[in-house]
Amino acid sequence: MALPWIQLAGIAASSTFAAISALLIWSRLAGHRRHTDLGSPVTGDPTAEILLFDGHDLIDATRAARRLVDGLPGPGSKRDRVLAFLRDRIAGLDDALETLPRTGSVMLHDRHGALHLRAEWLAGRLRLCLWDASKLSPVLPDPLCLRAQEEELDLLRGMMGSAPIPIWRTAPDGSVTWANDAYLKLAAQQGNTVPESLSWPIPVLFPGPHDADQPRRRMLKPTGQGSARWFECHSRPDGESQVHYALPADAAVRAETSLRDFIQTLTKTFADLPIGLAIFDRQRRLTLFNPALVDLTSVEVDFLSARPTLGAFWDRLREARVVPEPRDWHDWRARMTELAEAAASGCHEETWTLPSGETWRVTGRPHPDGAVAFLFEDISAEMTLTRHFRAEIEMGQSVVNSLRSAIAVFSPAGTMLLSNAAYDALWGTQTTDRVSPVTITDSLRLWQKHARPSPIFGEIRDYIANLEERTDWDADIVLTSGERVACRVSPLAGGATLVEFDPVRPALFDLTPIRAPLPVPVAL
Repeated sequence: MALPWIQLAGIAASSTFAAISALLIWSRLAGHRRHTDLGSPVTGDPTAEILLFDGHDLIDATRAARRLVDGLPGPGSKRDRVLAFLRDRIAGLDDALETLPRTGSVMLHDRHGALHLRAEWLAGRLRLCLWDASKLSPVLPDPLCLRAQEEELDLLRGMMGSAPIPIWRTAPDGSVTWANDAYLKLAAQQGNTVPESLSWPIPVLFPGPHDADQPRRRMLKPTGQGSARWFECHSRPDGESQVHYALPADAAVRAETSLRDFIQTLTKTFADLPIGLAIFDRQRRLTLFNPALVDLTSVEVDFLSARPTLGAFWDRLREARVVPEPRDWHDWRARMTELAEAAASGCHEETWTLPSGETWRVTGRPHPDGAVAFLFEDISAEMTLTRHFRAEIEMGQSVVNSLRSAIAVFSPAGTMLLSNAAYDALWGTQTTDRVSPVTITDSLRLWQKHARPSPIFGEIRDYIANLEERTDWDADIVLTSGERVACRVSPLAGGATLVEFDPVRPALFDLTPIRAPLPVPVAL
């Protein structure tokens, strides 16, 4: 009888120990659940996204919340990325979280009232509960449409993240709320670190203001021994935020710097030229001039620096009395506009005689992209010298024409350099006013036509071509009319040759003695 009682006592003891153990385990689980409960009785949405943070570490989260965290881009810890995601959508988040240890909990929502957030402070841990009121609708999305949207979202996220140019999004206060990999890499380079070590808030590389209509060029100062980098920043509004794109502009800046240096070099070069220079762009506005233009025209530098139009430039030259005074100014001004158009298609040149007596040469030359350059050159001294030389040449020609002998001067190449009126009259030609050059071959043909055959003509040709030491010689030729002409060939300086033709005239008197000579006296 004792054995059954002993067995019953053992069974009871075992049952009691098992019950006590179960109660202890249940109490511990219940206590742990009170601290890490991820349920959301407040939202009424069983799909609410709930996250529990201990410092910066995510120690627990619902499945939907983990998908959200895994899809958030940016540097830093998971808590940093979640708060950056919420900060861009919910105003006053930072202030609410700062006071959360004192208040214990707070309810927030976005500006549209669709996204709700409940933040709780549980024994030093941060519990976030997110739900979207629009998801409470009884209408369920089409699985195929939802999958297509998710795929498109992944595609767009990948494209934006891997874009080769920096792209970032800023809040109204200018803080960066999102950035792609290129921006993070650039920020890391500016901070001499790696993108993985960046944390929120992300550094602002291009501070505002940002104009949505006008791109701005920004420079990033070099760090260490690197060179400055230039970007052209474009901004687009996105609600209350802005999305920015930074296009590399280093090549454009280098090109502009080279062009600026080239223009400065040209300006310094043109500053020493005595010729006035004025360059007008395709809109016919003055873009470049040199000091010589100011000296020649006496036009104020302030007027030229104001980039006047071509018409206003001509009007100011007229006021300065440095243009020809035409009878019809409007007609002349229209003709000068045509001059600009003619210069744009090819070189054009005019000579101006000014009321002051000066003479200018005005040349228009085309430039790339429809621009045109005008050169103003004072050629008064040159014209005076030209007139002087012309007068001397005319006087020398008059002296030569006054000679009775027919003369012709040939160069070593056999080209006629000079002749006179007696030569033209003797040989029945016109050489003094002839434009095209006359050669020794042409002259031989003319001489042989009007003279009887003679070897002298060939000897004259050989004499002209001979560059060795030469001496004078003469001979007679007979014209077809029977007239005898004395021909004399003489060398001149520079290898030239003078050929002189002088008709032989009969003697007017016979100088033969008419009486015998006196007898020689005889000594007595």
